[in-house]
Amino acid sequence: MSTPATVAVGLLVAILVAAAMEPWARLLHGRVWHHRLWSIHRTHHGRRAGRFETNDALSAAHAPIAAALVMIGCNMHGVAAAVAIGTGAGMTAFGIAYVVFHDGVVHGRLPVSFLLRVPGVRRIRDAHSVHHARGAAPYGFFLGPRELGVTRTPRVRGARPSAPQPADRERETPRGTRQDGAHRSA
Repeated sequence: MSTPATVAVGLLVAILVAAAMEPWARLLHGRVWHHRLWSIHRTHHGRRAGRFETNDALSAAHAPIAAALVMIGCNMHGVAAAVAIGTGAGMTAFGIAYVVFHDGVVHGRLPVSFLLRVPGVRRIRDAHSVHHARGAAPYGFFLGPRELGVTRTPRVRGARPSAPQPADRERETPRGTRQDGAHRSA
């Protein structure tokens, strides 16, 4: 049986973990996905042949961990249970928000374009468009506009990518662009 204190701990942990997932995702995206896992992540920066892309596996990689933490927490008691469940719930909350905003709003893979009427959502979309046009920062998603150092980011259409970095030379195209340099729409 949960006490109000353990519920409060679980909620606090969930909020903190959901907030911490953004810098964690930014780190993974910039340091791992655009380098060591580029062979998988490149499917996100090119044209998608069907409904899914290989990169979807990277987005879903944290789901089993979150589910395991919730299940483990359900078999525990007290503060330890609250921390385990809160951690899994925070990871899940971030994952759902990421899928809705990234796959839905930015890339149009879900019918949620109405969210563009929410203040700030266009800035998130526009910052991610800059990432796809350049193949470089911002690597964060929800804090992407802050990475650019602006509060209002212009939408980049048809921008030419920056010169590939030495580690990128063996890649098929500069990250985030088609051969003609235009931003990928889907």
